[in-house]
Amino acid sequence: MTTFVKATQAYQQGQRTLPGRYYNAPEIWAEERERIFARRWVCVGRAAELAQPGDYAVRAVGGESVMVVRGQDSAVRAFYNVCRHRGTRLCETERGRLSETIQCPYHAWTYTLDGTLIGAPHMNEVAGFDKRDYPLHQIALAEWEGFLFVNLADDPEPFARAFAPLAGRFSRFNISSLRSGGRIDYDVQANWKLVFQNFSECLHCPIIHPGLAKLTPYTSGENDLFEGPYLGGYMVITAPGGSLTMSGRACGPAVGDLPAEDQNRVYFYTIFPNLLLSLHPDYVMFHTLWPQSPDRTHITCEWLFHPDAFGQPGFDPDDAVRFHHVRVAIPPRRLRAAGLRSGRRGTL
Repeated sequence: MTTFVKATQAYQQGQRTLPGRYYNAPEIWAEERERIFARRWVCVGRAAELAQPGDYAVRAVGGESVMVVRGQDSAVRAFYNVCRHRGTRLCETERGRLSETIQCPYHAWTYTLDGTLIGAPHMNEVAGFDKRDYPLHQIALAEWEGFLFVNLADDPEPFARAFAPLAGRFSRFNISSLRSGGRIDYDVQANWKLVFQNFSECLHCPIIHPGLAKLTPYTSGENDLFEGPYLGGYMVITAPGGSLTMSGRACGPAVGDLPAEDQNRVYFYTIFPNLLLSLHPDYVMFHTLWPQSPDRTHITCEWLFHPDAFGQPGFDPDDAVRFHHVRVAIPPRRLRAAGLRSGRRGTL
């Protein structure tokens, strides 16, 4: 049985804000790319984005360009987005569709969608060269609830072990079968960790999100995960049959077979290091974070609905999308101040 604890009581006592350099120092940023984003399971999007064989997406992960592609066998694989010959980038656009092969634009080395090298002009004349020795460098990939994750580590932690605390936790929401009804991309002038921290509490909601605070009491939060790489729980939706929408009402059918208590709750979870998940009775919203520099983060936000909703008269996904389309920039200068430090006379 899941045990929830009031969010205001779930945090370890004595914890304080990190010193300012952890939010703006280039050397800290470089270490995070190497020790976090290049070694942990990073969300790179939804499997539904790659609906057909040849569909691909390119993501920047841990300082590397990663290509995720659906093969002719319908399997999704991830590769470093570089040719094995001279390291030329294979795919320049963020997303697209390949035919049956991937061809390098420099010397025309050609690979199948599973990464096998099948064409290497002039290399037959090179003694000892064997195309079988030069497939694309594959990257560990896993799928969870319709989300795709990659891990650049040479010996990555098994995905099932890393995600064990989340196993089956959201199955009632049928996330993998939901359909996208809206997406926005935007930048915030803030360190990626600040975005995580902002998502993880609602004490700022009456000031920054007054519309949200009217629909869900900002002190109603209760967490069931509050240690390690996962944090989250629920907040109460006050109006019966309500939702976090512009109208205050559910904008579509329930996303799954939800128990009664879930009909007036919205769940918020942070999945370290770059996925933020919001589960409402009538839709699921998620953010993926793409740190660009110590003080800039690119964010992709997408809304998922029950497939049947799209055929219902009057269904308007914008009722949910517009409610959340609020961007608040955290002033970077606050974090560069020499006075930002932890401990006595410091910040919380």
